[in-house]
Amino acid sequence: MKKEYYLLLIIFLLVIVYIFIPKDTLKDEVTTPKTEEKRAVFISYIELGNNIRGKDESTMKKTIDNMLDTAKSYGFNMIILQVRSFSDAIYKSSIYPSSRSVVNTEGEVLPFDILKYFIKVAHQKDLELHAWINPYRISNTKDINLISTSNPAYNMLNSTDVEVMDNGIYYNPASSKVESLILDGIEEIITNYDVDGIHFDDYFYPDSSTIDSNEYNKALEKDRNLSLQEFRLNVISSLVKKTYNLIKDYDKEILFGISPDGNIENNYNSNYVDTITFVTKEGYLDYIMPQVYYGFLNSIKPFEETIKSWNNLITIDIDLIPALAFYKSGNVDKYAKEGVNEWIEYNNIISREVMLSRSLSNYSGFAIFRYDSIFGNNLTENAFLEKENLKNILT
Repeated sequence: MKKEYYLLLIIFLLVIVYIFIPKDTLKDEVTTPKTEEKRAVFISYIELGNNIRGKDESTMKKTIDNMLDTAKSYGFNMIILQVRSFSDAIYKSSIYPSSRSVVNTEGEVLPFDILKYFIKVAHQKDLELHAWINPYRISNTKDINLISTSNPAYNMLNSTDVEVMDNGIYYNPASSKVESLILDGIEEIITNYDVDGIHFDDYFYPDSSTIDSNEYNKALEKDRNLSLQEFRLNVISSLVKKTYNLIKDYDKEILFGISPDGNIENNYNSNYVDTITFVTKEGYLDYIMPQVYYGFLNSIKPFEETIKSWNNLITIDIDLIPALAFYKSGNVDKYAKEGVNEWIEYNNIISREVMLSRSLSNYSGFAIFRYDSIFGNNLTENAFLEKENLKNILT
């Protein structure tokens, strides 16, 4: 009888403790990562060009092995690999030519399927591999001679589907032909490769007031009150929603996310990305990865205020994974005003940003931009110390 009494008493006390102790005291400290925290690093066309382009197959594969080994050893678990940077592909595609990021000339035969090899090695090391696509950019110069005849943009050069600008060549986002091309390219990836996700960056509308004038004028015939901003926001939202549906119809386990400008206002005024809709309505994204490329002392967009604004926007079950500016470590931040020398004077900014972000309700991880900035051979002393401080909270 006494044993039963004491057992009931213990159970009662445990219930009381659970009910009345503040829930925050039951949680891990802010510095402790949440379960299955995403720890991503971007591998861009620049890394591919610097490290593997033009090498023989054996050297390329060894380099890829080493890159993924290094990421794994520092505690990363997610690779965001740029598979399409300029209307091209680092994989065997029937739609796009091979990329100059991995071969010397666009359209040249690939030595092997680079995306397939990245996926194989990444999965062997328990790393997720997300295919990063730049949907609209064709070139970062206006030299049309660099576009191969096998590039789908080549046959659109004299049409309204493509615009040559001073800072590059771009597909017209409002073109239905362009939208279909982008979706076909995504379908080619998800049906032929075991990717864990599809990723868009912040290159949406280029800086042009005329690229979509034909489509906008047609839209005005139906709605005279439609602003250009509204029209363009709808164009990008259409692509994002169709991409999400395409992916989920094929495999619900494949994730889809974007990394928009960290400045929310810029997304609406220049890139025309309706990020508020994406994080308040279902059916657009699995995760949002804003490029919060600011330090704590940035006068215009201080990190803490900015990341909290992003967190507070979210009203649905979507993951917040801030992208962080490791490339600024040891460098002047010329647009930060009073914070111009912050990345030179401090070497624990990234680790502090991760720890702060871990306290947010929608936080699910972080991403480092980019691989060479954190693992390259020419790091400044500050960048090296920043890397070690980050490692201390990851391993």
